[in-house]
Amino acid sequence: MLSTDLKVNEEILQDRLGIDKSFDVDKRSLFIHDVGIKLYFVTGLCDISHLIDILDKLMFVDSMERKKRDTKEMMLNRLTHMQVELTDEYDTIIKQVLSGLVVILIDGESEALIIDARRYPGRGPEEPDTERVVRGSRDGFTENIIENTALTRRRIRDENLRNVMVQVGRRSKTDICVAYIEGVADQNSVDIVFKELEQIDIDGLTMADKVVEEYIVKQGMNPFPMVRYTERPDVCATHLLEGHVVCYVDSSPSVMIFPTTFFHHVQHAEEYRQAPAIGTFLRWVRFSGMLFSLLVLPLWLLFVLEPTLLPDHLSFIGPNEMSNVPIFWQILFAELGIELLRMAAIHTPSPLATALGLVAALLIGEVAISVGLFVPEVILYVAISAVGMFATPSYELAFAMKIMRILLITAVAIAGLPGFVIGLTVMMLFISTRKALETPYFWPFIPFYPIACLDIFFRKPVPLKLLRPSIVHPPDRIKQRTSS
Repeated sequence: MLSTDLKVNEEILQDRLGIDKSFDVDKRSLFIHDVGIKLYFVTGLCDISHLIDILDKLMFVDSMERKKRDTKEMMLNRLTHMQVELTDEYDTIIKQVLSGLVVILIDGESEALIIDARRYPGRGPEEPDTERVVRGSRDGFTENIIENTALTRRRIRDENLRNVMVQVGRRSKTDICVAYIEGVADQNSVDIVFKELEQIDIDGLTMADKVVEEYIVKQGMNPFPMVRYTERPDVCATHLLEGHVVCYVDSSPSVMIFPTTFFHHVQHAEEYRQAPAIGTFLRWVRFSGMLFSLLVLPLWLLFVLEPTLLPDHLSFIGPNEMSNVPIFWQILFAELGIELLRMAAIHTPSPLATALGLVAALLIGEVAISVGLFVPEVILYVAISAVGMFATPSYELAFAMKIMRILLITAVAIAGLPGFVIGLTVMMLFISTRKALETPYFWPFIPFYPIACLDIFFRKPVPLKLLRPSIVHPPDRIKQRTSS
């Protein structure tokens, strides 16, 4: 409990906040009507203009107000800031100071004033690189959790939208906001998310939302994403209106959406920014690219190893010339090369990226074929698989498909046609038995739900989508009502 003796409080906070040791944690001493006042704040997280305004108001109280009035009441009456709270707990004071708020201690008072004057460093809302659209909004989430919730609130002005803030991490005290629409989201899903967050006991969330995801969904070694990430406020708002639960983590520009299925990860905002027919066409092209990415290399290797499986009119498939390196190892080396180039492109400064592409395409590719390390067909089919991977909307799902492709290639190299069939069957069984927050991962195919299956393959016009998806168990299933 806070003491009424300002000197006692000052000594405790001096030690716990390390004011003379940390340059960014500071204090300011004032006297108002001969009453001692202490202000505590973090310079990098406070808005200096707000801090100056607070000091102006306090000095005005000292020079203009009558002395016979209570000091705390005068200050509360004069402070014009929107959020001013009272607390008598040291832990709360320390937590709020380190979160960027200003704390005022008054000699003789057992309660401190907490004023929200935060301004976190960060960039402005920009369109995310991984979710670009031809038409549509160009704003995207930032590393500021307050801005992110505001971007969503701007799109959903529903009185039932709930943004509940919790803090996780013994040392980091990271802000996490759980958002849902009361009466639309399944309360069981909301309770599961809060329960898992409460059980997180870790020093800090250095990797932000990814650490939270691993605690909530307990993914283990499963490569398939159990949570959908998005950096677009319109995508986030759409899922909230469908009955999903959204989790914001401070310092991360991505938000997590619960629960999700496999087919949530193959949707893209561009499909809903175009006419339904065009959106359906884009969806089919994307599905085709994903299937090519997964199957074209294993099938080609199968036909190379067992050419008798090929019909006569497809006999041209396969290498026309032999190489000193077995086809299986050529494919693995090419896959590794593509992955190395992707990593190099990420870590290469932008002015050098063009040079890197020229080196990769002209020198590595051409020379490798010329010296006989690779046959041209390997480069072709590996490139097709890579394009299909990059066409997958979810970055996490694309990597999961890449791992599955390599495992299928290995199964084909070991056992031929039986290996391909067994590998594909095991992969489908693995996907269909997964659950994300008690939600079947391969819904609506397993369990089978024919109406929802049509929504997977065809982008319906919005006026025809009258119901929310049943997989999230929304209490209010009616999304829109037809006019009578």
